[in-house]
Amino acid sequence: MSINLFVKTGKKKKGELAEVLHYDLYGDRAFKYDFLWEHSLATVGFTALGLSAPQYFFVQKDLNGLKRYSEGFAVHELYPVNSVGIVTARDHFVTDSCKPDLERRVQEFFSSEREELIKKYELKENSSWKIDKVRQVANGYSPDFIQMISYRPFDNRFLYYDPLFIERSRKEVMTHFLKGENIGLMTCRQSVVETWEHIGLTKNIADDSRISNRTKERGYIFPLYLYPESGNQITTDGQQQRTPNLNRDIVNQIATTLGLTFTPEKEETAGTFAPLDLLDYIYAVLHSPSYREKYKEFLKIDFPRVPYPKDQQTFWQLVALGSELRQLHLLESPTVDQRLTSYPVSGDNIVGKLNYQDGKVHINETQYFDGVPSAAWEFYIGGYQPAQKWLKDRKGRELSFEDVRHYQRIIVALTQTERIMGEIDRVGVE
Repeated sequence: MSINLFVKTGKKKKGELAEVLHYDLYGDRAFKYDFLWEHSLATVGFTALGLSAPQYFFVQKDLNGLKRYSEGFAVHELYPVNSVGIVTARDHFVTDSCKPDLERRVQEFFSSEREELIKKYELKENSSWKIDKVRQVANGYSPDFIQMISYRPFDNRFLYYDPLFIERSRKEVMTHFLKGENIGLMTCRQSVVETWEHIGLTKNIADDSRISNRTKERGYIFPLYLYPESGNQITTDGQQQRTPNLNRDIVNQIATTLGLTFTPEKEETAGTFAPLDLLDYIYAVLHSPSYREKYKEFLKIDFPRVPYPKDQQTFWQLVALGSELRQLHLLESPTVDQRLTSYPVSGDNIVGKLNYQDGKVHINETQYFDGVPSAAWEFYIGGYQPAQKWLKDRKGRELSFEDVRHYQRIIVALTQTERIMGEIDRVGVE
């Protein structure tokens, strides 16, 4: 809540900005009432804000370092084709961790009575989505619409990706993940919390809450490659032709500075760098704890900016560390199969009330994962603590053997991430 007072003095010159004074008061309601009773405008210790373009903040901000930060390139400038992630407006119906359950629900949609569907699946109609209208236009259930979606950190699910069922399909961008192999950087345009951890990767189409489900923290996806609309351009090895989704001016500046040659696909040729190398460099920089802390005020207000690499040695060191992070977060690194944790007690494997104590993550009264570092349990990616979120989303469900192994891989990935973040800082981002 805020109290705003506007005073017109008649003394402001034409074109001159108004003076803005700010005071922040934190506490419960009674404390604030007492403060207001005991003070007048003359005795409140207001701070004059130094207003500057383009944001014109109405709160006190530490703007030291803004010039240096602004010299970097913004991710949305580097990846010109991008969009917010998918919004289904009915996740509980069109997404599922179990493919047969999703298939059954959609098939029922075309065979059951409207009132039965509304009651059974709590489907809500609106002005743009009517059950009967969808059934009139659609050609029934099709397995071709079943796709994998990056739903939450380390949590891929099945989605019935028929635009008739999806509120905002973002098809113009998501199609580049459906036509061939791809990888996308994910981040938010702004964040509302003190710290910044809003970065991730996906190889699938992605939900707009993949990074965070907080208000204003919508997740944007930046595909690394673009596939042609026609789908007819084929390379000599039988793969569909694709082109980097990169701003060539920025790429050329990096190539010139580093003395390297840019190639559209990864090569082993000395003196070259590819789109994936650039992605890994960015991923490393944005996992630097010191970079996040130093520029947290700026990272929170717009798409993150990344410094241009200054020399080959530092660039390749950061690329290597970013590559490690990428493979860990996509669970593609052999490292995630290490047995860091155990699951020693047999039982029904049903997730109930969670409790963490002394390295043990209790999923119910008798069963637990042992050897979970507190750093992994508390680790944040965007708006989520994945080690907690993944289990909470499965409350009441029975964990399969693969579920147990998947969770153990998550813990390894989070533990290794903390180590690599420290190494990134030792290399130095700037």
